[in-house]
Amino acid sequence: MDKMIARFPDQLREAIQIGEKLELQQHPNEIHQIYVAGMGGSGIGGDFVAEWVLDRCPVPVFVGKGYRLPRWVGPTTTAIVSSYSGNTEETLSVYEQLKARKVPVIGLTSGGALIQNINKDGFDALQVPGNWASPRACLGYSIVGQLYILHRLGLVDDFFKKQILDAADLLENQMDTIREEARHIASRLKGKFIMIYAIEGMEPVALRFRQQINENAKTRAAYYVIPEMNHNELVGWKHEDPHLVSVHFLSDYDSERNRIRQAITQEIMEEKASDVLQLRAKGSSKIEQSLYLVYLGDWISWYLAMERGVDAIEVDVIDYLKGALAKEN
Repeated sequence: MDKMIARFPDQLREAIQIGEKLELQQHPNEIHQIYVAGMGGSGIGGDFVAEWVLDRCPVPVFVGKGYRLPRWVGPTTTAIVSSYSGNTEETLSVYEQLKARKVPVIGLTSGGALIQNINKDGFDALQVPGNWASPRACLGYSIVGQLYILHRLGLVDDFFKKQILDAADLLENQMDTIREEARHIASRLKGKFIMIYAIEGMEPVALRFRQQINENAKTRAAYYVIPEMNHNELVGWKHEDPHLVSVHFLSDYDSERNRIRQAITQEIMEEKASDVLQLRAKGSSKIEQSLYLVYLGDWISWYLAMERGVDAIEVDVIDYLKGALAKEN
């Protein structure tokens, strides 16, 4: 896992090269919405993209994670079906529903049943390398691939290209510093229940960190978003709890009111939690700062796995679940 995390800057560059070669043979005449179907490490790419194009894309981008397809999805929707393995049960189920509703589909996958179905049904696909052992380590392919699909559909310009490449350079140049900070932070998280907080606009970063803590470090965590958590979850911080540590992601793109909210929220937590940490973004764009925090969080999750003495790659319980589900078919 540490080798895959270390390769993330190169993966971003490779994803740009792959995206540059993307040509869509089937270009929808009318697009009223974008629907992204994906789970786990494949689905979260859509969360980042939806956030980054919020002020740029003229149509809404909705991310669906599950078996159900909203009723509003129809022929004027264009769907991006994302599954790194190409064999994700929920995503394949949604694919069949999309096809039945005559929704234009663009696949994003390394292969599996998804690419076979897409080729058979005559849809477009962006195929990414399939030689990565953990789909969650392929976030760069997912994010950049979806951005290029939106670009080729004429919904966004190529604003993201330079920002992604700048992020790759930043992460590579800062890798040693990031790893040292991550190692120190992981030592403070060991043995604690990790409460993760981000300000709106950086929610995908918090979600990604929680997922990486779950899968790499093999422990539980929760995440919340400011200002929404100020209207509910904050009330749960009434009593001291020595088992809790709160982690706050901060960026230059947080609004002034939300910065004030975060500071007050942190003051409250400092009286109740065993430890409070701030993780500050670096970079000159929202994409760059988001990916910096992702990279820092990924390394924290790996060092926490080392602190806990667990295998960061192993996901036996997910394999067991899939096996049990297969028996119910």
